[in-house]
Amino acid sequence: MDDALSRYDRDDIECDDFARAAAMFALMGSPVRVQLLWRLAEREHDVTSLADALGVSVATASHHLGRLRLSGLVSHRADGRRQVYSLDDPHLVHLVSDGVDHFADLRRRGRRA
Repeated sequence: MDDALSRYDRDDIECDDFARAAAMFALMGSPVRVQLLWRLAEREHDVTSLADALGVSVATASHHLGRLRLSGLVSHRADGRRQVYSLDDPHLVHLVSDGVDHFADLRRRGRRA
């Protein structure tokens, strides 16, 4: 068994854990949301800087950030008139970073998943 899988007590997983994981993966079914999470895994950002980095409108970025915030995947705080978003869960940081890195590595090697 893979060391990453054996570090947890696999008998302690409940059906609700699978349902919550599936809901999280469904929420990450949007490339825009994955890009937002990937940027937030690096550091906190405000809506405008995220919109600029992704090449989307502020309204689009705000919409997707709102969905991520309501689901509890990202947090936000007011900084004057700006809303600053962050991704504080180390498990989610690794999940997003490893997922994006995996597909970038496959692309660099000329392979597809």
